Amino acid sequence: MRERATRPRTRNAVAALTALACLGTAAVAGCSGGGAEGGVSGNAPASSRAASPSPSPTPDWNPRPRSIAAVGDSITRGFDACSVLADCPAVSWATGTDASVRSLAVRLLGPSKAAERSWNHAVSGSRMVQLPEQMARAAKERPELVTVMTGANDACRDSVRLMTPVADFRTYFEASMRQLRAGAPKARVYVSSVPDLKRLWSTGRTSELGKKIWQLGICRSMLADADDLGPAAVARRDAVQDRVVAYNEVLRDVCAKDRYCRYDGGAVFAYRFTGTQLSPWDWFHPSRDGQARLAEIAYRTITAAEPPA
Repeated sequence: MRERATRPRTRNAVAALTALACLGTAAVAGCSGGGAEGGVSGNAPASSRAASPSPSPTPDWNPRPRSIAAVGDSITRGFDACSVLADCPAVSWATGTDASVRSLAVRLLGPSKAAERSWNHAVSGSRMVQLPEQMARAAKERPELVTVMTGANDACRDSVRLMTPVADFRTYFEASMRQLRAGAPKARVYVSSVPDLKRLWSTGRTSELGKKIWQLGICRSMLADADDLGPAAVARRDAVQDRVVAYNEVLRDVCAKDRYCRYDGGAVFAYRFTGTQLSPWDWFHPSRDGQARLAEIAYRTITAAEPPA
């Protein structure tokens, strides 16, 4: 979810951030070391390690694609999930190979084929305006499934005024779908809802470490002055929340017009991420455990006999 525009400023503070992160890794699990997949919270049932039987799909939907391309932003790149200020595509919820995450590609294709038949075209810091270009690259792979997770950076700006207008968000997403259909007319598309940024603020603000890290410039429209509960700060956060809800309505509506597209029904937005599922390097991006939860949500949505209500 991190924006490219904030990176130069953040890189100047790498030393401070690294020192803070060293203090936090003992308190938050999920980014150092491997191991078995962590338990699932009460928000969602655990996915079986054994291959699940294929349901009877709805018309035009393929629950068992044989290749996957991923587009989106830093969440799909695994940013800050393995080390400070770095992408870690190996733990990507969509195409990663890390055994503790069990990415969507691993769950659908198996470990060996996941490495051969999945492609990650997401770009950290990207917004919806960059999605058409990513979709064009994904279409060249001729994948049977394309995963889309983007929009957080459109709301995570330095101010509310700079957030992407809803009409522009719709225009760029529609253009993205056209780009995909030009090269891969029958590829299935899984569209994730934008995460609940206000809930991430509510969860992360319980950590003094997290609030210090946020002061370096992460998602200022939502996270600036994290302890300020005055009317202006509340109104600012509510404006960001309303914009995210509007973005998700766009994702749902545009997807519904495409016979090969399936929206997650707001499942990612509704998921209650805990501290364990947030990166100890920024208390905002998903940790390994958070990436695993995203993979579970996607897998359930894609393999379900019917799309979410």
